[in-house]
Amino acid sequence: MSKPFILCFIDDDEVYQYTVTRSLRNTELAKKILIFNDGEEAMGFLVDNIANNEHLPDIIFLDINMPIMDGWHFLEEYVKLKPRLSKQIIIYMITTSVDPVDKEQADRISEISDYIIKPITPDMLKGLVDKYTRSQKG
Repeated sequence: MSKPFILCFIDDDEVYQYTVTRSLRNTELAKKILIFNDGEEAMGFLVDNIANNEHLPDIIFLDINMPIMDGWHFLEEYVKLKPRLSKQIIIYMITTSVDPVDKEQADRISEISDYIIKPITPDMLKGLVDKYTRSQKG
């Protein structure tokens, strides 16, 4: 399998970061994996690379609860930035929150492709990347 994608994880859980990075490296689903501990770091990266599609992620896996800038605030800023991006980025909200209010809020944000409860397995990651691949072909 080729590794055509840049995958980005915005999550402050170091164990999750390690697990998902190792799973992805073992399955070779990504040519590059970006890890950010909070939304502010990730937003800074997007802004710094706004004109360079080769550095921007294809898929973002976004947590809700993080310090400094949480997932909701990141999305607010992303919506403002999105018109300046020439690359379409898919965002999956990956969270431990089973709060129906969070799910409803996510459903109202068109930039979120899906709301997924952790833990996310390697098979789930592969399925999400495969779904992205199919959407790019069609």
